[in-house]
Amino acid sequence: MIKLGLTGSIGMGKSTTAAMFARRGLPVYDADAAVHAIYAPGGVAVAPLESAFPGVTGADGGIDRAKLREAVAGDEAAMKRLEAIVHPLVGAMQRDFLERSAADGADIVVLDIPLLFENGGDRRVDAIVVVSAPEAVQRERVMARGQMTEAQFAAILARQTPDSDKRKRADFIINTGLGLEYAQAQVDAVINALRAGVRAKEA
Repeated sequence: MIKLGLTGSIGMGKSTTAAMFARRGLPVYDADAAVHAIYAPGGVAVAPLESAFPGVTGADGGIDRAKLREAVAGDEAAMKRLEAIVHPLVGAMQRDFLERSAADGADIVVLDIPLLFENGGDRRVDAIVVVSAPEAVQRERVMARGQMTEAQFAAILARQTPDSDKRKRADFIINTGLGLEYAQAQVDAVINALRAGVRAKEA
């Protein structure tokens, strides 16, 4: 089973690209969705995060991500405490996903992980797809969401490996700045290349 790491900086179109792989029948593990699940009311991260960062639980009983961002903003030690809580929980969900996919006979699985390089996930996959777009397109997409300030956007970019570095380390690059049809064709090319490589090894 080929483990394909999918990553890309904020606003690059990674989630849309992940959905394209899913529509083609590939199991997709969504690291962001895993975090949302453990932050949700009753989620396994709620109690330990509230203990480490008092006041980050929202009125609904789940983690208020805006409050959590404020609690760790600009504080490297706080960020490390956060990661020490969240990463093991998310890692367990990823292992469960891989076990289920293998049992179902999947030949390729996609691991959609925003911080693939930053957290060393690139060492645990067989190939890497980086989703990219021109910087102007990226900024326009992010700011159009209306969910963060320019300063917050800059802070996120500062924590992420630069897009140029990601592209250098990629096995495949999918450019989402040229429209959906072009991106879909690139997704198909990645899948075909991976399956052709397996057939070549087996021959």
